[in-house]
Amino acid sequence: MESYRGSDNKREIRKHLAGHVIKKRVLAIDYGTKRIGLAKSDPLGLFAQPVGTFDRKGLFGKLREQLDSEEIEKVIVGYPLSETGEKNSMTEVVDRFIAELGESFPGLCIETIDEHSSSSCARGILAASGISKKKRRQKGRLDSAAACVMLTDYLENLPNS
Repeated sequence: MESYRGSDNKREIRKHLAGHVIKKRVLAIDYGTKRIGLAKSDPLGLFAQPVGTFDRKGLFGKLREQLDSEEIEKVIVGYPLSETGEKNSMTEVVDRFIAELGESFPGLCIETIDEHSSSSCARGILAASGISKKKRRQKGRLDSAAACVMLTDYLENLPNS
């Protein structure tokens, strides 16, 4: 493998990098009635990291910012079903959000993922992490952690991962 260390020729560097697969990021959305948690993958799709928690107001602006600056390839939205797999009132809210997301960002690949138990799993992870109870209770910490849990589950279950 040739080394391009110290090379000033950007064309050579791009040509060299073109042979390597660089994936784009996946953005996860944990959509709630009060707050929305976001998480994104690294470019190789190995790890999930929290982006933050946001109010509904201004959410689409934040999503636009993420889509433009982070090279997001796909968005996954947590889909709330009951333990028996039945739709509920929150499922209808998320369905409307997904429709609005598709209208606002035409061509964006949007998938859903079962979010069943993502919040309780995130609660357990936060507790095990050593974060104080007071900080764990801060608004939004759980929402972005739940988005990370969903995204991690998604990434771990991709074919060829």
